[in-house]
Amino acid sequence: MLKLNVLNQNGEHVSEIQLSESVFGIAPNTQVLYDVVNAQRAAMRQGTHDTKGRAEVRGGGKKPWRQKGTGRARHGSRRSPIWVGGGVTFGPTPRSYKVKVNRKVSKLAYRSVLSLHLQKDQLIVVDKIELEAAKTKQFKNVLNALNINKRVLFVDVDHKYETLIAARNLESEGVRLENADHTSVYDLMNCFQLVLTVDAVKHFEEVLGND
Repeated sequence: MLKLNVLNQNGEHVSEIQLSESVFGIAPNTQVLYDVVNAQRAAMRQGTHDTKGRAEVRGGGKKPWRQKGTGRARHGSRRSPIWVGGGVTFGPTPRSYKVKVNRKVSKLAYRSVLSLHLQKDQLIVVDKIELEAAKTKQFKNVLNALNINKRVLFVDVDHKYETLIAARNLESEGVRLENADHTSVYDLMNCFQLVLTVDAVKHFEEVLGND
């Protein structure tokens, strides 16, 4: 039975929460984590890079000079890749970098990364995060109260407007906010500390608890 203390945004202990062992208590599968993160990073690539081949560059309709008698090498087109301004040989063309990941594999990756954060004592559960005003100073007070000094990801079911605005200026310091239904395995891996609200914990357990 996994139990974790629930803190408020002032760092005070308010209750305990029982975590699902099937979501937060499994042995992390590092290979699955690698495969899913690799697929998600590949999906971030636009794939719009393009170069012109010899059939696309301008010119080349006329033979540069006659075949024989000039003492120079024979050429049939100025669009040849060996000419300056000619086409590119085997250059990049638009393509999709999408990598297929099965749904069960994706769910296993989520369970693995959540369990990994718990095993490394990098998981913090808070009851809620609500600021009186959209002030960066107020969000910094939350970070200090929770003793957060590394790259951190805050996950809630639906972040309040004031919280989003207050944390916006802290992205350069490694502070990120994501909604639970929009958080990727890559986001969860790319942080040293993970802060989940109670609602976010319930969301993950509901979504990941059933295959």
